Amino acid sequence: MERVRDVSELPKAHLHLHFTGSMRPGTLLELADKYGVRLPEALTDALTGGESPRLRATDERGWFRFQRLYDAARSCLREPEDIQRLVREAAEEDVKDGSGWLEIQVDPTSYAPRLGGLIPALEIILDAVESAMRETGLGMRVLVAANRMKHPLDARTLARLAVRYADRGVIGFGLSNDERRGLARDFDRAFAIARDGGLLSAPHGGELAGVASVRDCLDDLGADRIGHGVRAAEDPRLLKRLADRGVTCEVCPASNVALGVYEKPEDVPLRTLFEAGVPMALGADDPLLFGARLAAQYEIARRYHGFDDAELAELARQSVRGSAAPKDVQDELLSGIDAWLAAAPGDPGTPVGAGPAGVRQG
Repeated sequence: MERVRDVSELPKAHLHLHFTGSMRPGTLLELADKYGVRLPEALTDALTGGESPRLRATDERGWFRFQRLYDAARSCLREPEDIQRLVREAAEEDVKDGSGWLEIQVDPTSYAPRLGGLIPALEIILDAVESAMRETGLGMRVLVAANRMKHPLDARTLARLAVRYADRGVIGFGLSNDERRGLARDFDRAFAIARDGGLLSAPHGGELAGVASVRDCLDDLGADRIGHGVRAAEDPRLLKRLADRGVTCEVCPASNVALGVYEKPEDVPLRTLFEAGVPMALGADDPLLFGARLAAQYEIARRYHGFDDAELAELARQSVRGSAAPKDVQDELLSGIDAWLAAAPGDPGTPVGAGPAGVRQG
């Protein structure tokens, strides 16, 4: 049997991880018990060893069911210490999976009612990120995301807030929730505010909606990265445009299958995007609900799409280059990737990364 290198030791960046969705199942169960929250049965079954719920969010009823489970989990985050625990544990999980850089995505308005308001909520989150970085050595930043189910004026407020905290660790601005609702151009002013403030533009597109949603992210929101973007595989001209512009697609294979975008892992068009030259950053999306964290996404690429170790290393490089990590951190991660590939498969001394600036020590 051919020996392969451990993908959990491959240095990489993680660019698509939602805040509540990053929670450990055991943590959610403990917090639900602490606050007397009765979680939906489908969620408790999944958290106590059952299969992850098949959500089939390709129809509105399925998306509502997914959102209901997510909202139930989010309702268990009520105190600053809950936020601190979530962020620290998310960082610990990423370190175990070989991540040297994490950009976690959050809509602070979702947590503001229990944390004293919008500004206190974001400050609590950023404080938690700073603490987690010190405790784990992982480089972390925050991407503030607006909810496309809400009014575009709310998005502008969030964009201004994100810019205000750019010197505290906010690096980008996103747009999440059901892509089939609302038009990207309704949020163009918010994204203009964010871009003018020096933030990355990273809206969701090309998952539940199709090719047109990816084009809209590029044309109306000036996207530097696309959250998901897999449906671009349906249009060769759009693939070329993404490749030519170097727009990174944050592809989440396990999520795509769990939400019914594709029936099986082998149906996710990783090869199509890769061979078209579209940069990709594999991400876990919401591992709380989908059951697979970062390293598992690389295993999907290996097992179902035939990516060899050299190609997996290139995927990791693309994740690093698509990140907002400082150049010295990127350089050290890229060196770690080269070392991982140069080491013999199964070598326990394979380095994971090096350096003090938020890169995991091997």
